[in-house]
Amino acid sequence: MGVKILAKYIGDDNVELTHTPSGNKIITDLPLDNGGKGRTFSPTDLLASALSSCILTIMAKIAAKENLDIKESEIEIEKIMSDKPPRRVAKFVGRIKLKGVSEDKKSVLLNAVKTCPVTKSLHPDIEISFSD
Repeated sequence: MGVKILAKYIGDDNVELTHTPSGNKIITDLPLDNGGKGRTFSPTDLLASALSSCILTIMAKIAAKENLDIKESEIEIEKIMSDKPPRRVAKFVGRIKLKGVSEDKKSVLLNAVKTCPVTKSLHPDIEISFSD
């Protein structure tokens, strides 16, 4: 079964997104580098957010199976837009900070970068690199 998202233009370069199963809402704005005001997440910022959230979620599932607690672990991600037309995301560069995880368990968790559904859904031309 699919999940429906309702996107509604509300003016001033803002779009309101509604997650219809829960009613939760997010507002997006046109980014500064595309002539907007950059007051909140842009659509491509949400793509970066989806990638990092997906990776941490998969890591949490793996950690639960391994009896690890990764609470307070973080991903800092930078979205880099292409400087050539067409306008698109060129790459994501991130840093993963795993809290309370031994070195021998990190590689198991870091595999989540490759296995998360968002990573698998991105076009192969988009570079994705993470360090820890």
